[in-house]
Amino acid sequence: MAAAGKSKTCVWRWQERFMAEGVDGLLQEKTRPPGTPRTSDEKVGEAVGLAASTVREIWKAHGLSPHRWRQFKLSNDRAFAEKLHDVVGLYVSPPAHAVVLSVDEKAQIQALDRTQPGLPLKKGRGPTMTHDYKRNGTTTLFAALNVLDGSVIGQNMQRHRHQEFIRFLNQIERDVPKGKAIHVILDNYCTHKHSKVRAWLVRHPRWTFHFIPTSSSWLNAVEGFFAKLTRRRLKHGVFHSVVDLQAAINRFIAEHNITEAKPFIWRADPDDIIAARNRGFQALSSPR
Repeated sequence: MAAAGKSKTCVWRWQERFMAEGVDGLLQEKTRPPGTPRTSDEKVGEAVGLAASTVREIWKAHGLSPHRWRQFKLSNDRAFAEKLHDVVGLYVSPPAHAVVLSVDEKAQIQALDRTQPGLPLKKGRGPTMTHDYKRNGTTTLFAALNVLDGSVIGQNMQRHRHQEFIRFLNQIERDVPKGKAIHVILDNYCTHKHSKVRAWLVRHPRWTFHFIPTSSSWLNAVEGFFAKLTRRRLKHGVFHSVVDLQAAINRFIAEHNITEAKPFIWRADPDDIIAARNRGFQALSSPR
């Protein structure tokens, strides 16, 4: 142990291999799969000659984290500033006698069932769930978040074409009291700009669409509700059918409207957002 710098258990394994196979048993590594060569000391230190722990300390001292990545997407919309101010204006100062709705679809929500039943939470142990699952179909949730009070109007449908979108608009038209203008914040998905949707808007003059800039889903308030729905109800849910999934979503929306709905508050300065976007483009165009 002292001469080789190895642990007691390692020396014991050497003794057992020597007793079973003699010197030949010590000339190969029993714990390494056959055909996998041991990395030579020369190769380990050929780059800088430093241990991995030393390299990590150097990275830490200089504030470097090469193992971490941050994803980003800068909007190339030429009307970015104009659309940003328009949408933020609706959040900060909604028009009088009007309803402001943030609208989007959460498509292809899967009804996942586990292959075996899990165990419930108990003292000293968290709940369990199998890593594999069975797919029992999908649904698409159309949702509209009322910016003024935080309530959500939702409707589950099998697909998310312009036909389903118009059906959802008709539901909102029925739910919103007559005499109120309806301002809708939504993304640039082709369904929202379909010719039949535009014709529907002509027949319903109290409606106005406000499109967010491209690649700017963070500007759509309903995305926060979708994130909460995924985190609290869908991520670890067990659904035996699409009907079970849709019922769970509807219960979540109803509970949200009763206990958690509150006005949406926008806090970021649009000028700061525009400046950050400009810095991003400058960083991308500057020499590395």
